[in-house]
Amino acid sequence: MSYALTLNMQLAVPGATIEGYAKAVKTIPILSADEERRIAEVLHQNNDFEAARTLVLSHLRFVMHIAQSYRGYGLSQSDLIQEGNIGLMKAVKRFDPGVGVRLVSFAVHWIRAEIHEYILRNWRIVKVATTKSQRKLFFNLRGAKKRLGWLNQGEIEYIAKDLGVSARDVLEMDKRLNAHDVAFDAPSDGDEESEILSPAGYLEDYRFEPAIIVEEKEFQEHKHGQLRKALGKLDARSQDILQQRWLTEEKTTLQQLAKRYKVSAERIRQIECNAIKKLKKSMTTLLA
Repeated sequence: MSYALTLNMQLAVPGATIEGYAKAVKTIPILSADEERRIAEVLHQNNDFEAARTLVLSHLRFVMHIAQSYRGYGLSQSDLIQEGNIGLMKAVKRFDPGVGVRLVSFAVHWIRAEIHEYILRNWRIVKVATTKSQRKLFFNLRGAKKRLGWLNQGEIEYIAKDLGVSARDVLEMDKRLNAHDVAFDAPSDGDEESEILSPAGYLEDYRFEPAIIVEEKEFQEHKHGQLRKALGKLDARSQDILQQRWLTEEKTTLQQLAKRYKVSAERIRQIECNAIKKLKKSMTTLLA
């Protein structure tokens, strides 16, 4: 059973307000070490749903606390909590009480991992961090800059050494963090300069170039010619069925064609399907 997908708990997802959710999860008692171990053993040995539910509910407050540390990214707090809850469910599924550590210590990694993935997916339109070193920088550089202010060469080298990355990586990530997303075709506010600055303003419009228009027309004619040639390879009945079903303004029904050819509607459907397969195969060969 995948608890991350099947655990249907009212409190696992924040409700209308964060305040109401926080109030609700704080009413759930924290398990003692002995209670936690006993319930975890039931889950580990019997794959018990209720045991998993109890372990998840008793740790929702910890997820909320961890999610609060990611408020600086401008994302919805309820979304961050939901992602953290998914990480908690995954941790509960994998938790082995025989290791001798508390669930919260084990779950922290899974909770943070899910929140990190969510932030990286949603913080920017363009992905800012793809490699391991870039991810490390993404989640640590902001904190380092708060302590150090504007970065000079000495501070860049210090951060690079502290995080185990190159100075070039630090500069690149700093640039990405300070960049802003720009709409491809930002709406015009009447300012000519703003239109030029949007990415779409740098692209030339070739739609009305005479050469492009002629090329498009010739290609369409070529495709129509190849279609006629491919149709000509089919038997007369298949051609007629495709013509009546797909190449006329008023589409003929299967029942009407069945009556005309004195066969069942299902047989007409089979002929149509086979004809389309042959047509596709012929078109692929002709246009290759």
